[in-house]
Amino acid sequence: MEKKGLNEIRKMFRDFYVSKGHYPGKSASLIPKNDKSLLIINSGMAPLKPYFSGQETPPSRRMTTCQKCIRTGDIDNVGLTSRHGTFFEMLGNFSFGDYFKKESLTWGWEFITEVLKMPEDRIWATIYKDDEQAHDIWRSLGLPEERIVRLGKEDNFWEIGLGPCGPDSEIFYDRGPEYGCGKPDCRPGCDCDRYIEFWNHVFTQFSKEEDGSYSDLAHPNIDTGMGLERIACLMQDVDSIFDVDTIRYILDGVVELCGIPYESGNDKADVSIRIITDHLRSMVFMIADTITPSNEGRGYVLRRLIRRAARHGRMLGIQSGFLAGLADRVITVSGEAYPELTEKQDYIKNIISAEERQFMATLEQGESIIGEYIEELKHQNEKVLDGEKAFRLYDTYGFPLELTKEILAENGMSADTDGFSACMQKQRDTARAGRKNTEELGWEEGDTDIDVPETVFHGYDTLSGSGTVLALYRDGKPVQEATAGDQTVIYLDQTPFYAEGGGQVGDKGFMSTPNGRVEILNTTKSRGVFAHKGAVTEGVIRRGDTVCSTVSAALRNQTARNHTATHLLQKALREVLGTHVEQAGSFVNEKELRFDFSHFTAMKPEEIAQTEQLVNEKICEFIPVTTTETSFAEAQKMGAMALFGEKYGERVRVVSCGDFSVELCGGTHVSNSGQIGALKIMSESGVASGVRRIVAVTGTGILDAAKRAEETVAEVSEAMKSRPDQVAARASALMAELRDTKRELEEFKKAAMDSSLDAMIRDAAEINGVRLITKQFSDYNMNDLRSLSDEIRAACDHTAMVFATVSGGKVTLLVSLTDDLTARGLHAGKMIKQIAAKVGGGGGGKADMAQAGGRNPEGISEAFKVAEELLA
Repeated sequence: MEKKGLNEIRKMFRDFYVSKGHYPGKSASLIPKNDKSLLIINSGMAPLKPYFSGQETPPSRRMTTCQKCIRTGDIDNVGLTSRHGTFFEMLGNFSFGDYFKKESLTWGWEFITEVLKMPEDRIWATIYKDDEQAHDIWRSLGLPEERIVRLGKEDNFWEIGLGPCGPDSEIFYDRGPEYGCGKPDCRPGCDCDRYIEFWNHVFTQFSKEEDGSYSDLAHPNIDTGMGLERIACLMQDVDSIFDVDTIRYILDGVVELCGIPYESGNDKADVSIRIITDHLRSMVFMIADTITPSNEGRGYVLRRLIRRAARHGRMLGIQSGFLAGLADRVITVSGEAYPELTEKQDYIKNIISAEERQFMATLEQGESIIGEYIEELKHQNEKVLDGEKAFRLYDTYGFPLELTKEILAENGMSADTDGFSACMQKQRDTARAGRKNTEELGWEEGDTDIDVPETVFHGYDTLSGSGTVLALYRDGKPVQEATAGDQTVIYLDQTPFYAEGGGQVGDKGFMSTPNGRVEILNTTKSRGVFAHKGAVTEGVIRRGDTVCSTVSAALRNQTARNHTATHLLQKALREVLGTHVEQAGSFVNEKELRFDFSHFTAMKPEEIAQTEQLVNEKICEFIPVTTTETSFAEAQKMGAMALFGEKYGERVRVVSCGDFSVELCGGTHVSNSGQIGALKIMSESGVASGVRRIVAVTGTGILDAAKRAEETVAEVSEAMKSRPDQVAARASALMAELRDTKRELEEFKKAAMDSSLDAMIRDAAEINGVRLITKQFSDYNMNDLRSLSDEIRAACDHTAMVFATVSGGKVTLLVSLTDDLTARGLHAGKMIKQIAAKVGGGGGGKADMAQAGGRNPEGISEAFKVAEELLA
């Protein structure tokens, strides 16, 4: 069998199935589209589910793909075994009601034996025990009876709940008896390593009904999957995916950096090398698909992978900041098949560097803290770390729970995950309560499954219209009427009010009847039902009334300007910064637009100016803005940008600003770019790792911003006793004076510190051969305390220092020990825990220095006494 490289096998598979009339689909993004059930794409067929379900029409009834996939369910085994990995590529050929078993198995056999030239006598197949058709096809292809294994439902029948399902046939490669268990009945299905399954053909021909019966599908489908890394192992005659050519190239880069030979074994160094190698592949592909590190969802998965790899690099003795350099190796071996890796190479490396740098800033201290926790558990003869402590490592030091669990497992311990989850939920509840909009009080909608039909929206074409009141709610309860002074939620059969969605706020305006008037202050939507939230200002409104609805034209039009400007802004950012820019969030109202986007660093002033200029150029071109309703597939062909992870229906709305910007969007827009007037970027800032935010204004918003700026300059000039045109010069002069004053203050503090240094040493208490210096300072910060301790450490031996300072009612403590004391077994990090308890706080640190905080200044003298007791 001739050896084939991984990239070569991928191309051979694609070319073979194209020759059989298959459409060569590109790998979908790792971010699922229109599928809320998945966090990350984890199989070859996952992106194709809309085609199998009939929700969308495929580009061809025959398709072949090589899909990038991420699975982290077995992450704890990655590195420990030769086969587990978080990233893999899945080869597949698919039929949507076209061909079936005969073609699937026949072409599979042809590819295996004639293209890959695998020896026929090494090939085995398993089939569902009652699938005579699959059996007969295999026999007709020349596979001997003894190499066709019948297995039950648990092995060879694919079904998930109700709906489409069917038998499957798995193809195995016999590696030889030397890999086997030696049992006479050893065959596919045995737990030993002799038979390797590498290709599964699923025959979706039945539908499972609610009564447990099976009915035939009108159009059976084919779904096959072959792991590229696994078939590469077989074709290259290696036992581990980490020895496959492309992956080994990445691994060799890790070995070069750490200088430790790789033995393909299970010692700690080999495990760490494999973990870094695997995680590098995942992080590069995830970032290329615009996933950025965060504490939720996909971003948390990425953060966990980067931080786990960084820690294992540290364990190998590799200097921090190494992952981005190794990412080049991933891009080198995969960039031809996945051009987005090369296109976004700088972006990928910058995101990795930023996350690794952020983690390393707290890793040492976090490792010290968890080390102390482990020692405490050993001392207490316990094996489970308290959930609150695990949460503190996550919340304060950026340790993902899984990383804490991994470190604990290395010491034969575990974490209280339930306690951790409780702390996490408590924090989320607190944050959610803090975000609650007080304007919503009194507008309780009650049951979100309110029994009214979906609302007909006609507000794209008009700002007014009539409708019938189907339901009224007050204080979360249905009512027959609402009177003047009542806050109410109104449900109509049809409405011109746009409901909050897609980042755009809901419309405001009013509704009127002959008997009453309601001011509408917000409009929201749930399951297609619009909720008009407002206050009755006159008379009464009743269930069944016909109302005249009028949207505020001024607010709608200014919001539309901002929304269309957001589309132009996104395209301009992609032009100026690169195609890695993707929308990460947006908010549009009548006052401003806020746009979050993927980018790895702060924009330069010239980039902001260039972006703003490009948008304004397009505004001045008076480009027609058009909307089209079409299928999602057609919209993609038009090049429309979609928001990753957003769920779109079978029909979508495409908003085009000429050929400059084409996006899927359900919001309201101007009809011509010139109606925007102009755009002014007010700020650019970071909101998360790899995510930037632009706040901008348009139209009359620019005039409002200019007026506010003038008022601010006037206030500042009055405060500085200068004319507006002299404010900058006056500010520069004041800053120079402030710098001089700060320098003089530092010199004064240094002189005062030096003068008291000898006195502190002279007056120190002697306890068991240890000189103990305790002192409380005022107007000192932590840097001052550290500097003082460094001077004493440089001048003295066998000295322990406990310093305290108070600011704003909060206590800061520092414990510092000279090196000879740490050599004797004293540990500042352990001492400070007991000392800090007296000031109502806690802390930690290393053996020679530790810090803590507290809220009880009155306890400082008691804290100093604890220090004396610890040395006694």
